[in-house]
Amino acid sequence: MTTAPTPVPTPAATDTSGGPGASRTASPTPATERRRLRGGSWLATVPLLAFFAIAFGLPAVAIVTGAFTVSSDAPTGGGSFTTANLTDSVHGAYWTALLSSLKLSALTALIGTVVGVPIAQAVVTSRFRVLREAVLTASGVLANFGGLPLAFAFVATLGNAGEVTKMFHLTDHGWSLYSFTGLSVAYLYFLVPLMVLTITPALDGLRTQWREAAQNNRATALQYWRHVALPILFPSLLGGYVLLFGSAFAAYATAAAMVGATVPLISRQIADALSGNVLVGQGNLALALSLDMIIVAVLVMAVYLPLQRRSARWLS
Repeated sequence: MTTAPTPVPTPAATDTSGGPGASRTASPTPATERRRLRGGSWLATVPLLAFFAIAFGLPAVAIVTGAFTVSSDAPTGGGSFTTANLTDSVHGAYWTALLSSLKLSALTALIGTVVGVPIAQAVVTSRFRVLREAVLTASGVLANFGGLPLAFAFVATLGNAGEVTKMFHLTDHGWSLYSFTGLSVAYLYFLVPLMVLTITPALDGLRTQWREAAQNNRATALQYWRHVALPILFPSLLGGYVLLFGSAFAAYATAAAMVGATVPLISRQIADALSGNVLVGQGNLALALSLDMIIVAVLVMAVYLPLQRRSARWLS
């Protein structure tokens, strides 16, 4: 007589239905674990999102609302919708100030890029680690050195009675710190170090194998930079230029303390409007000018972020 084999229980046969005697220690599936981690990461960003909404969201809403609203000091129609503020912000002296700010930012950002890249390349290729760390540390300090201290430093050295001005008789050669050229030189003091900090990681990402491959194919150093390095660095270079442009465009304290109203700038026009130096009924004109600056900043970031992502793919 043949005996039927006794079935052997397997782990898959374990009851997880929750009935009597069922196992209650079922491990979570990978999909469940991913959802749990994703939920935890979102919870971690709640403080940042709340800070962003309070510190940036509320002022932005107030600026946009005020830019399209008749000022409360107007004889009639206070608080009603209008586009006159934006219209006035792109005419007359305000339009001249906006163009001057754009010109100053574009010029200083270009010079800062051209000067900063060779300095960063020298730092990257240097064999002295102490020199590299010293330059990068100094760049980090100088990139954030602005406002009244920077204006005082330039007035004391390159002003009409400054030490360097008197030593080299710069006034006799037409030099004036309180002009568009003098303000550009002052802006370069913090824009060049900012470019060094910005482009150094990209230069570090250039692989030695690329240069060796170019040398093996009898390419000169100029050909290597023209056909290999610069095309790869172009997104980072353009992104650094955009970052310098935004920094120069938003700068206020240095220009206000050094040149005053000699060089028309939109930041100075906003300060005058906030202090009440406008016609009656145009109290919200400062908000319209601020909205113009926000639009320029948004356009700058719209160019900068895609360039940074493209550069990161090449240099990663």
